[in-house]
Amino acid sequence: MNAPRRKPVAVASPSDDELYGITELAQEYGISLRAIRFYEDKGLLAPRRINGGRAYTRRDRVRLGLILRGKAVGMSLAEIEHILALYGERGEGHAAQLEYLIARIDTATAELDQRRRHLEAMLGELGEVRNDLRRALAAKRRGARTAAA
Repeated sequence: MNAPRRKPVAVASPSDDELYGITELAQEYGISLRAIRFYEDKGLLAPRRINGGRAYTRRDRVRLGLILRGKAVGMSLAEIEHILALYGERGEGHAAQLEYLIARIDTATAELDQRRRHLEAMLGELGEVRNDLRRALAAKRRGARTAAA
């Protein structure tokens, strides 16, 4: 993912958060407007409505980045939603969120290590079969040359 640009599109007052337009977020993260609307429909993003348009806060922008990162590592939307919900409205569940993510990463790492061992074993077996087949083919060719001579 590219590093996010920080370019607010509108600010209602100095005390409000920076706001971002849907097109800006789509360009920033390299996704379609439809994808952002999909995440909104699923309740993962909650933009403000200003003059009929969507205005996304910094919180929405960060959540979108987390959603995309979760999808990139194979998480389901339900799991991503669970992780986002753990955070809470004011970050009160941040420690629980981090604990969950650490456990999820530990589980994924163990699964990948197991897959790697299985793949390494399969590669070894395939190498042995290939060598056996090459020897059989070489013997067959030698036999064919001997019969032709």
